Amino acid sequence: METVFIAFGSNVGDRVDYCDRAVTLLSLLPASRVVAISLLYETEPVVDARSDPGSGWFLNGVLQLETDLTPQSVMDVCREIEKALGRDLDRRGGPRTLDLDLLFYGQRVIDSAGITVPHPRLQDRRFVLMPLAEIAPDWRHPVLGATARELLERLHDGETVRPLDPQPDTRYGSRPSCTVPPGHA
Repeated sequence: METVFIAFGSNVGDRVDYCDRAVTLLSLLPASRVVAISLLYETEPVVDARSDPGSGWFLNGVLQLETDLTPQSVMDVCREIEKALGRDLDRRGGPRTLDLDLLFYGQRVIDSAGITVPHPRLQDRRFVLMPLAEIAPDWRHPVLGATARELLERLHDGETVRPLDPQPDTRYGSRPSCTVPPGHA
């Protein structure tokens, strides 16, 4: 089995419901099991050349999955879940009911049509690194060589990312040692 990390987020409609539905659907994947789910974090939208400046605040999280599925199968499932939950796949940078990103597939480095793993911008995004460092602080980036915790500590982006309070249910923060890294709330 491979260790896989998937980031999830929503900034349209009932954001908690979309995140819950995504986590539930990912937990039903064949030959797979969810090992950990981060807390949910409220995140101001990242404004870049691909984004819609009118996008609302996101709820974001990361889950860890153990799976026998191929990287392509995991990507295909993520796209199908996004589509099933109303994501407009033609407007990648716009407001979205659900966004799923494959962050890591084991320690593999993949750059092929439709899949780039590790995710090419994860080291620049606090909304990914905070939940990742929460559930897997010692996970090492196969290209950069740094752990999730080290990548988060190096980040000086000014993004506002805060744990959702209160959390919607007990599955968020599902790892026994889940805590927000000091100084990052």
